[in-house]
Amino acid sequence: MNQLNPIKPVSGNCADYCGDLSTDERPAASGLQDAVTLRIANMDCASEESEIRRALEPFGDLDNLRFDLGRRTLTLNAQGARIDQAVAAIRKAGYEPEVMAAQPTADGTTEALSSDQEHGSEQRGLQQSGSWLGEGLPRLILALVFAIGAEGLSFFAPSTLPWDIAKMALAAIAIVLAGFGTYRKGFAALRAGRLNINALMTVAVTGAFLIGQWPEAAMVMALYAIAELIEARAVDRARNAIRSLLALAPEEADVRQADGSWQRVLAKAIPMNSIVRVRPGERFALDGVVSAGTGAVDQSAVTGESIPVDKSPGDDVFAGTVNAASELQIRTTAPAGDTLLARIIQAVEHAQSSRAPTQRFVDRFAAIYTPAVFVLAVLVALLTPWLMDWTWTQAVYKALVLLVIACPCALVISTPVTVVSGLAAAARRGILIKGGVYLEEARKLRVVALDKTGTLTEGKPALVAFDVIAAVRSEAAVRSLALSLAARSDHPVSKAIAVGLASGGRLDESPVEDFVALPGRGVSGLVGGERLTLANHRWVEEKGLCNADLEARLAEHEKQGRTVTLLASEREVLAVVAVADRIKPTSRQAVQDLLALGVTPVMLTGDNATTARAIGQLAGIDEIRGPLLPDEKLAAIEQLQASRGMTAMTGDGINDAPALAKADIGFAMGGAGTHTAMEAADVVVMNDDLRRVPETIQLSKRAHAVLVQNISLALGLKAIFLVLAVFGSATMWMAVFADMGASLLVVFNGLRLLRFKGKP
Repeated sequence: MNQLNPIKPVSGNCADYCGDLSTDERPAASGLQDAVTLRIANMDCASEESEIRRALEPFGDLDNLRFDLGRRTLTLNAQGARIDQAVAAIRKAGYEPEVMAAQPTADGTTEALSSDQEHGSEQRGLQQSGSWLGEGLPRLILALVFAIGAEGLSFFAPSTLPWDIAKMALAAIAIVLAGFGTYRKGFAALRAGRLNINALMTVAVTGAFLIGQWPEAAMVMALYAIAELIEARAVDRARNAIRSLLALAPEEADVRQADGSWQRVLAKAIPMNSIVRVRPGERFALDGVVSAGTGAVDQSAVTGESIPVDKSPGDDVFAGTVNAASELQIRTTAPAGDTLLARIIQAVEHAQSSRAPTQRFVDRFAAIYTPAVFVLAVLVALLTPWLMDWTWTQAVYKALVLLVIACPCALVISTPVTVVSGLAAAARRGILIKGGVYLEEARKLRVVALDKTGTLTEGKPALVAFDVIAAVRSEAAVRSLALSLAARSDHPVSKAIAVGLASGGRLDESPVEDFVALPGRGVSGLVGGERLTLANHRWVEEKGLCNADLEARLAEHEKQGRTVTLLASEREVLAVVAVADRIKPTSRQAVQDLLALGVTPVMLTGDNATTARAIGQLAGIDEIRGPLLPDEKLAAIEQLQASRGMTAMTGDGINDAPALAKADIGFAMGGAGTHTAMEAADVVVMNDDLRRVPETIQLSKRAHAVLVQNISLALGLKAIFLVLAVFGSATMWMAVFADMGASLLVVFNGLRLLRFKGKP
C-alpha cells in the first residue's frame, strides 16, 4: 500500500499552509464522499498497522490508506460494499474497527467525531478489544495474583491430583483474564498464515500449558499483558506530546453580541468574523486579527519565540497564545477546529504516519526475522532430542522459551517512538518537519545554502545612518526637513527613512508644497519656501554637487551594502542618509552553530555582489554567490550536491522555490515566507529564527544516536537470551522479562527526545 505523501498547500500564509497540509487528514471535511474513517481501538503499534495493511492488500482499489496511530484511526477511500468488506477483513485479522460518524461543525463543514464521542468510542473499543487499557489495569493485577498463586502452589504444594487441578485452574484463570486480546489476535494471525508477536505468544503460552508448565504459562501471559499496557501508555505519551498543545486553547471565549453586550460562548460554536474579547493573562481561543487595543502576546506555544510580540490593530493572533499586557479585541478568522495550532498538530500527526528509512528497514527485517525464529524453534523442538539427548518435554520447553525471547516487539517499536518524539520536540521549538525521513536525514547535511533577504536579513529596509554635512544647519533641523519629504513618498526607501527618523525622537514635520516624484532619482518639494530634493547618488552627480569628501562618504556606505540617499538643496548636499536591509540578530549565531556542526553555510542571493559581501561578512559566511536568478540558484544547488554531498536550501521567497524543491532538504521561513516557498520546503521554521536550522540538524543527530542505541539494545539482549535459552537455563518467565524489558527500555530511551531543548 502507498504511504501518503505530504499534501501541498495553496494558500498564502503560515496558517493557511498548515491548514492545507492537513486537509486530507480530515476526509469528511474535504468533500470526498467516499472517504471513511475507522477507529481501531486495539491498533497500538507500527507492526499492527503493517498487519492491517496486509489484510487489506486483496482490496487493490482502496486508495490512500491513512493511519493515525495517535488516535488509532484509519482513513480510506471506498464505496458501499467495499467498506463493509474492508471492515470484515480487518475484523478477521483480529481487530475491532468502528466506523466513525461524520457530524457538522460551526463553519458548516463536517468532522469525523467530536472529542467527547471520540474518547467514549476509544474507551468502548478498548474494553471490547481486550487491550485492557483504562479499566483493564485491575483485571491485569488480578491475573498476576492468580499467576503468582499458581507459582506458589507449584513450589510449596505436593504434586497430587487435587493440588495439580488447583494449579491448573489458577493458571487458566490468569491466562483468560490477561490474554483474551492476545489470543484473539494471535489465532487470527495464525489462521491467516502470519507470524507476529501475538501469534508467537499464543503458541508459547498454549504449548507451555499443554506440557504441564501451567504456572509459567500464566506468569508469562500476565507479565506480557502488563508490560504491553505500560508500553502502550508510554508510546501514547510520545504520540500525544504535540496534541497536548490543544489544551492551551480555552474552550470558551467572550463574544460580542448584536446589542453590544458580551456573552461567554463555546469556542467550537463561534463562527468566523465574530468579535472576541481577550483580557490580560487569558489565552486566545481562536485565530484572528486584532480589531481594537494594543499589547504584547506570548506566542511561544505556536512559534517557539521566547519574547512576547507587540500587537496592534491589523496584526494576526493565534489560538493558544497568551495576551500578556492589555485587553484586546479580535475578529476571528478561523473556526476552532481550523486554527493554526490545530493545523500544526494535524501536520505533525501526518508526518508521524510517514515512515523514516530506519523504520522501513526494521519492518522489512522483522518480516524475515520472525518466521526465521519460528522455524528455528521448531527445529529445536524436533532435532535436539536426537542431537543433544534431551527429552521431548525439555526440547519443546526450550523451543517455547525461544519463541518468547525472539518476539520482535522491542525491535519494531524502537524506531516509531523515537521518530514521533523527535517530531513532537521539533514542533515545540517552532520547527514543523513534514516527515520522519527529513528528521532522520538532516544529520547527513554537509552544506546549507542560505538566501539573503528575509532569511539572513529582516527582509525590509531600515534607516541605519544619518550624516549631516551642512555646517550651518542644526542636526534637528536637517532631520526635520528629511522627514517632511520622506513622509510624502510611498517608495520603500522613503518609508524606511520616515519611520527611522520618526522613531528617533520628536521632530517637527513641515508642510511640503509642489511635491513631485523624480522617476529613477527621488522626490522633490518646497519646504518653508526652499526647494529640497531627497534623491540618489546619480541625481547629485548630475547636479554637480559631488566632491571628493562626499564621494568618500558614499563609497564607505556602499561598501557595506547600504542604499544611499542624499538630502540636497539647490546649492549643496545637506545630509547623507543610508538605508539597509539589516541582518537578523540571530543570523550570526546560526552560522556559527552550523560551522560547529561541521556544516558549510553558503549564501545564494539575487542581490548585488557588494551588498551580498557586506551581509556575508556580518553573518560570518565566507562563500557568497550572487547575483543569481531562480534558475541559477537551482543550478548552484545541483553543483553543491554534486561536489560536496547532501545540501539544504533555506529561503522564504518565490525565487527560492525551485532551489528549495531541488535541495535534499528545504527549509522555509514560515512567519514571513511565501506560500510557494513553504509548499516546496520539507521543513518550515514557524518563527523565522535561522537558529532553528542547526537545531534541526542537532536533533537529527540525537535522534539517530537514539535509534542506533535502541536497535542495538533490542538485538543485543535477544542474542544473549537466545544463547541462554538453548544452552543455558533460561525459563519462560525470564524470557518474557527479557523481551518486554527490552521493549520498555527502547520506549523510554526514545521518549528522552521529548526533552530536547536545542543548543543553549
